[in-house]
Amino acid sequence: MSLEVLILGSGSALPTISANQTSQVVSCGNQHFLVDCGEATQVQLRKNKVKIQQINQVFISHLHGDHFFGLVGLLSTMHLLGRRAELHIFGPKGLDEIVEIQFRNAGSHLSFNMVFHSIEKAGDVLYEDGKVMVTSLPLKHRIPCYGFHFQEKKGLRKLDGQKLVEYNIPVYARKSIAEGQDFRSEEGVIVKNAELTTDPPKPKAYAFCSDTAYYEKLIPFIQEVDLLYHEATFLESERERAKKTFHSTAKDAASIAEKANVKQLIMGHFSNRYKNKDGFLQEARMVFKNTDVAEEGKEYKL
Repeated sequence: MSLEVLILGSGSALPTISANQTSQVVSCGNQHFLVDCGEATQVQLRKNKVKIQQINQVFISHLHGDHFFGLVGLLSTMHLLGRRAELHIFGPKGLDEIVEIQFRNAGSHLSFNMVFHSIEKAGDVLYEDGKVMVTSLPLKHRIPCYGFHFQEKKGLRKLDGQKLVEYNIPVYARKSIAEGQDFRSEEGVIVKNAELTTDPPKPKAYAFCSDTAYYEKLIPFIQEVDLLYHEATFLESERERAKKTFHSTAKDAASIAEKANVKQLIMGHFSNRYKNKDGFLQEARMVFKNTDVAEEGKEYKL
């Protein structure tokens, strides 16, 4: 099991024929989380062979259209395909009203229940199951905006088959041993867990940081994540514009990655004024070497 991040859209407010608006799919085991839902997200899902009905949780960072205008269309398609399972939607206060009023005024009734969860503050646990936990991150934008931290949970310990035979460990005890317990025989003999197992892979972590100005208060929340997505709308030549619009430059994104000691940075949300991304890589890699630009259709496996 590992976290996987599929980039569906890496552009900013104006969609183009070569760049879609922000959207990603984060997968962990058999769970597939949709993160932001700009226009044409459902087309990108189909293009990348993601089964729409496998998505049971949607996370919306903020209420600027390029991050959620594709949601109503996606919900409608889920309905037309006969969805019955509940869909949980996490986002800032007001998202439920925006979505519900569109269906209500259209006289439409969905075949499934939407369950809205308002994000109140950074650091809240939004979703948790046996494999992953999702928490909200603090961002600095013109309106309330949140990032999302996906933390994989520690897996079961790996059983050493040869040792199990050597110590004559019965089958019924193997589950508890994989969970970390020592083995105690009926005669009272104890075999330490470390004799029978090896450590599981280190749990992975991914942080999605949507629209934000340079914001050092974010750093403690994303320390040492394996992969950081951070917006980089502008280059340094447009720094004043970045400040005015509460966006980041490539250097800003790299500085946050360097100070948080993350393993890898991918940048996205590029202004459509830039026809290629070479300048973004040049500026960012001067600060943080292990930087890449988000490529639509590319999957990052942690």
